[in-house]
Amino acid sequence: MVDALGVAVVGFGWMGRVHTQAYARVRHHYPQLALRPELVTVAEEVPGRAEEAAAQFGFASTARDWREVAADPRVRAVSITAPNFLHREIGVAMAAAGKHIWIEKPVGLGPEDARAVADAVAEAGVQGAVGFNYRNAPAVEAARELIDSGGIGTVTHVRVRLFSDYAAHPEGALTWRYERERGGSGVLGDLASHGADLARFLLGDIASLTADTAVFLPERARPAGATAGHSRAAGGELGPVENEDYVSCLLRFASGARGVLEACRVSVGEQNNYGFEVHGTRGAVFWDFRRMNEFGVSRGTAYQDQPVSTVYVGPGDGEFGAFQPGAANAMGYDDLKVIEAYRFLRSVAEGAPYGATVGDAVHGAVVLEAMARSAESGSWVTVDGPGAL
Repeated sequence: MVDALGVAVVGFGWMGRVHTQAYARVRHHYPQLALRPELVTVAEEVPGRAEEAAAQFGFASTARDWREVAADPRVRAVSITAPNFLHREIGVAMAAAGKHIWIEKPVGLGPEDARAVADAVAEAGVQGAVGFNYRNAPAVEAARELIDSGGIGTVTHVRVRLFSDYAAHPEGALTWRYERERGGSGVLGDLASHGADLARFLLGDIASLTADTAVFLPERARPAGATAGHSRAAGGELGPVENEDYVSCLLRFASGARGVLEACRVSVGEQNNYGFEVHGTRGAVFWDFRRMNEFGVSRGTAYQDQPVSTVYVGPGDGEFGAFQPGAANAMGYDDLKVIEAYRFLRSVAEGAPYGATVGDAVHGAVVLEAMARSAESGSWVTVDGPGAL
């Protein structure tokens, strides 16, 4: 017996569309799932956008105000894909209304916001999933298994990179992403949040760090109307960019391993150059998001001049088998969000968390806050536990 689960999407920009498509596809890949998501309503304040989404994807109703979703008894689970400054208010309200939430990272503007959402989820006894999608790649999960099994020896150091050009154009519009009040941090929350999650997912807790940040494009043009994604606004009134374009960070892990995390949103010539390199006493493992379905492995006893082999993930790695029948058949970005949807819905069905949770978001937010403090002070900073806010 498969039960219907009424779902809603709050905020229908690009990520809201990705969540909706994941709901539509999830049972194609996971027919054993005990819940069947039904698209009940989509909430979006931009005039006409919700109606367009309903016409294209089949939502039963639309709303301009997300509070209508919180009050709707048909809705049992909500995707929160609104801008960062709304995450706390919406997340707390939806959890308090007894609705399970799948919320995009970084979950608010800082650790206090993330903790408030996590506390609301715990108090309501609902499930809270977070959109750290890169950890869902089968190659990343296979790399983690290799590391955990001692396949590359004791981990000594890691480098995590997230370089993109999405904000590199000088005519890029001054949207909420570049404002402290509505976006919070800049590349810290947008890209380095993924990097901090990947680092912890692979190597465990980060104990201390030192960071440096910079703004390379200090002014942008204000948009004349509603925006979606990374719009341009040539000729508009210029306003200040209030958060960072770039961060570099040295990490010390609780295990004793060392690390480097670097992220930039204005890297000309770089398109989604995301990945990591983990080195151990007997080998190394390498992953590049642009070649998502493979990873490099070096292991053995040669130490010096030891070769690197390319490993193509297959049905035995992570969730690969739900999408492709054999190794080297490609998966894509949207498939990672389908995995996320599956793990969220499975959490709802079974009452136990699968995949990244709001607790992981709190850990990440604490790390990002430590980076910001370090960049301001120029000093090494101890990363507090997630409860020490």
